[in-house]
Amino acid sequence: MIRLFTALEIPASAAERLCTLQSGLQNARWISPENFHITLRFLGDVSEDMAFEVDNALSQIHAEPFDIQLDGLGCFGHSKPHALWAGVAESEPLRALQARQEVALQKLGLSPEPRKYMPHVTVARLNKRATNAGDVMQYIEHRNLFSTLPFEVTRFVLFSARNSKGGGPYVPERFYDLEEQAHVV
Repeated sequence: MIRLFTALEIPASAAERLCTLQSGLQNARWISPENFHITLRFLGDVSEDMAFEVDNALSQIHAEPFDIQLDGLGCFGHSKPHALWAGVAESEPLRALQARQEVALQKLGLSPEPRKYMPHVTVARLNKRATNAGDVMQYIEHRNLFSTLPFEVTRFVLFSARNSKGGGPYVPERFYDLEEQAHVV
């Protein structure tokens, strides 16, 4: 079994901006810049045979390159925050790409994603027991004007992840150019 997800990479300029957020919050485990990404679809643990079918299906997804921008901050687990994230400004091309993947993967028999898609970059993981929700809200309020310059999305990536708390390190297994076929890493 291999744990897989699809995502967009974060360019160095945006990663540098995200790193400026990584201080001033107790009990935060800051994400390494090389692990920053915008998840498109979490697949979970799949067999090697299914991974081959997933690769085949993803290589059939085509779209035009598009621009996106990181904008604002938030957290998951409001009263017991467990993750701090940077949001993604509304992008119809991003939603369309994610929806194409969702449809293609469901056709393979994978279960639908139960949560509404909310594009974001996880900046830190938080200890639910030790993190004060008020401190997190104050942190977000003081930094909520955070944004990056728009950056171009020209491909998406199929990543594998080890089964662990916090995910990474993430390994790129395959790149899919938006206008071309996939190529092996």
